[in-house]
Amino acid sequence: METVRYKMWACVLLLAMCSFECSKKSSPQPPPGNVQASSYSPDIPVLRELAVNPVVRVAITIPAGNAEQKIRKIQCTLNSQAIAGVDKINIYAAGADPVFTIPPIVSVTPAAAMDIPVTLNLQPGIHFIWTSIVLKSNAGIDNKIEFRCTKLITEDGKEIAVNQDNSVYVKRAGVAVRKAGDDNVNTYRIPGIVQTVRGTLIAAYDIRYTGSGDLPGNIDVGMSRSTDSGRTWQPMKIIMDMGAPHENNGIGDPAVLFDPVTKKIFVAALWSKGNRSIAGSIGGISPDSTGQFVLVSSNDDGLTWSAPYTITPQIKEPSWKIFFNGPGNGITMQDGKLVFAAQYWTSSNVPYSTIIYSDNNGGTWKGKILGPKSNTTESQVVETTPGTLMLNMRDNRGSFRSVATTTNMGASWTEHSTSYNTLADPVCMGSFIKAKVNVNGTLKDVLFFSNPNTSAAPRQKITIKASLDLGQTWLPANQLLIDERQCYGYSCLTKIDDNTIGLLYEGTKDLYFVKVAVGEVIK
Repeated sequence: METVRYKMWACVLLLAMCSFECSKKSSPQPPPGNVQASSYSPDIPVLRELAVNPVVRVAITIPAGNAEQKIRKIQCTLNSQAIAGVDKINIYAAGADPVFTIPPIVSVTPAAAMDIPVTLNLQPGIHFIWTSIVLKSNAGIDNKIEFRCTKLITEDGKEIAVNQDNSVYVKRAGVAVRKAGDDNVNTYRIPGIVQTVRGTLIAAYDIRYTGSGDLPGNIDVGMSRSTDSGRTWQPMKIIMDMGAPHENNGIGDPAVLFDPVTKKIFVAALWSKGNRSIAGSIGGISPDSTGQFVLVSSNDDGLTWSAPYTITPQIKEPSWKIFFNGPGNGITMQDGKLVFAAQYWTSSNVPYSTIIYSDNNGGTWKGKILGPKSNTTESQVVETTPGTLMLNMRDNRGSFRSVATTTNMGASWTEHSTSYNTLADPVCMGSFIKAKVNVNGTLKDVLFFSNPNTSAAPRQKITIKASLDLGQTWLPANQLLIDERQCYGYSCLTKIDDNTIGLLYEGTKDLYFVKVAVGEVIK
């Protein structure tokens, strides 16, 4: 009896389930959502000599319930001024991951309006497509590049509009002056740049042959030279090489200075004979015990260079563990003094930023100058008003830059009101220059500063800032993001002309150069 009752209930349950499933199939279901596409453009320049320059990412959202979407064309536009300099446009299918997947699936020649053919069969979900621009080897770096994706077209002719967000679709052009692998070098780092009276740009940097690590190691100082405001760069020259053995006998962290009186270019760097960089130096004067403050110079606009020579005995206190320059550039004061920013580490291993200077056009140098603040290292210096130097310092405490001034060449220092509260910094080198530039039709002395504009790691968002009152204030309106990507973070600024600033900065193992209109920074 129990068996019969169980079978009856089983039949009833089965009939109920069948009835429920039938009702599900027969009742109307909501239609699937519409297929949508949207675009995003990262705030980064398009750089000549690079094989990948991401310009636009398209996200395609296909809600559940839709059929497979067979995308056969991507409609894109490119501004006419940029076409002559563009070699090709590459399309990358990244699948469900918003990062690049190489190699490209399509490469096309540029035009003002393009229907780029693709074969993308996409199931419901989110899919990403990247577009990238490759510049010609002779492309200029003055024109802006505006690239947009406007429509997707399916196999049956359906058009899917690409909704564009408010990110930066207009890109500046630039050039990779040095990139990993050039001349079989692993890494290029630590940029310094200056313009001579002839308009020549002299860039100095580390040649890190076998890895990206700091001294000690197999590192030389290289130099690149441009006579057309950074559009093209002559082949690299090695201007500082301390000879055999090359391993653990490196020289690096360069800073470059131009003397407009003698027309002489100086490059300063730290020589580590064996393990005599920061960690391995033990004080004294000899190269066998402490890192050396070394110079080279050029009297012919950077065509030829002197042999390296040390000035450590002139400028270092023997009790200091080590004494060397701040990377970037040095300055010439209005009275003709040459000044390099510098740093020393005390016998108790505490670092201080400071300066050295020459009052005889680099014939001799004066140092042994106590710095303004402990736990500061890489710094840069400007002369704000005649005789007043402002030192802008990397502060190992993190979060902000420290700033101090002196009116007596470092005999005494005053911490500035903006010190450790105004210029965000993730503990990194930063560039700091004064330039007379065109501000709203008037030539005006302006301080420019560049660094990764974050208060903590990672280093990213390379940004130029301007101060119109000689460093008293740094208004948020007067700043410009150059490259949002994570990077090694060092940079160096120089004036190009009254309307233009040049920036040489680190990517990851590469060095990039861009020109920036003053009017883009100062609003």
